[in-house]
Amino acid sequence: MNLDRRRFALALAALGATPLAAAQTLDDDLVHAALLRERGLADTLAYSLIESLVTEVGARPAGSASNARAVQWALAQLRRLGFAKVRADEVSFSIWQRGAESAQLTAPYAHRLTLLGLGNTVPTPDGGIEAEVAWYPDLEALRSDTSERARGRIVVIDQKTERSRDGSGYGRAIGMRTGGAVEAARHGAVALVIRSLATDHDRFAHTGSMRYEPSVPRIPAAAMSVPDADLIARLHERGRPVSLRLALASRQVDARSHNVIAEVPGTDLAGEIVQLGAHLDSWDVGHGAVDDGAGIGIATAAAKLLLDSGRRPRRTVRLVLFANEENGFDGANGYAERYKDEPHQLVSESDFGAGRIWRLRSRVRPEALERIALIGRALAPLGIEPAGNDASPSPDAGVLMRRRQWPALELTQDGSDYFDVHHTENDTLDKVDAKALPQNVAAWAVAAWLAAQSDVRF
Repeated sequence: MNLDRRRFALALAALGATPLAAAQTLDDDLVHAALLRERGLADTLAYSLIESLVTEVGARPAGSASNARAVQWALAQLRRLGFAKVRADEVSFSIWQRGAESAQLTAPYAHRLTLLGLGNTVPTPDGGIEAEVAWYPDLEALRSDTSERARGRIVVIDQKTERSRDGSGYGRAIGMRTGGAVEAARHGAVALVIRSLATDHDRFAHTGSMRYEPSVPRIPAAAMSVPDADLIARLHERGRPVSLRLALASRQVDARSHNVIAEVPGTDLAGEIVQLGAHLDSWDVGHGAVDDGAGIGIATAAAKLLLDSGRRPRRTVRLVLFANEENGFDGANGYAERYKDEPHQLVSESDFGAGRIWRLRSRVRPEALERIALIGRALAPLGIEPAGNDASPSPDAGVLMRRRQWPALELTQDGSDYFDVHHTENDTLDKVDAKALPQNVAAWAVAAWLAAQSDVRF
């Protein structure tokens, strides 16, 4: 047995195959998965794509001129890389755009605050709003307040975001951003300012989308940096009234963008889709390197690995770079409608930064769990552990899973430091962990390949 055969015999044995089967078969799916894993660990394409995107385009909020440049950048890159059926599917929507913003504490001491309006917020009246602060430690404290304390005031919610590997700390705090303005308005507040959903202590505000309810008055909403939230908390502890002046400008405009799509054509099951995804847009702050330039680099490099591997998958592997994930999921909803009649073997998305993948979760039929276990064994050498059939994939894939009941795969990255830079001016290329990217590429290529080859529909 030559050196290559010995190496892949060991790889197959680790996946549950016998040494005899390994010696006799080099051209089966498990051998190919091992080859993809090895080649993925040497990947340099993911980082080069991220660097190109953030350097040549930068921030690319949906509906903006820079977002249109990002679409053209993506089309050119995917064609250059040799993918099939490279195209841009148009998506139309109404989009929120940020204007001038400022905030200052006016009493008991004057301080300028670092702040960003939340996506979809209404503007303040011309000249801004100045009012006393009604401070709450978390959203639940505001909900349970039966007094008139918030009426006519600017509500401040100071809920902290706990650092966590899987993002669960963010999940526990996000309600104050998405629904805090509605709750504050129910209590008669004139505006809302929250502590950023952040695990850093830098003076950067973290933006993000929020929502209103038709039956509740719409009030302006913003997020301030963690140090500024700490400042207001200290002033609150002194027992003296705190006043704040807030000015936000914004507008809603009709716009359009595109889902950018490319394919690795399948063979006998080409009409069934294994979807790999990321989102092309970003917020208007920072350069969108971590969110989601990293995902674009990872998913594209994984698909390119399959394209160049020397074997075509049975099912078509489709790369989708979604439009407007950040503030509306219009790309995901448009894709779900356009491709609703195409069977999807799985949907997925890389959208949790650039950390190493540590967990595999699925959302598939029980009959497919044996195949998921096989994928798990193929990923084990990368330090990835299987963790059940209750996947919560990244947002666009989650929309597709819920809307169409399409099976989903989640490869969970280590997000311990993701919310240090998430949705901030600090989301720049230097925050991308280039050393972790190849492990991501290898993992997604292996998972996509084995899903595409499966005899069982997920």
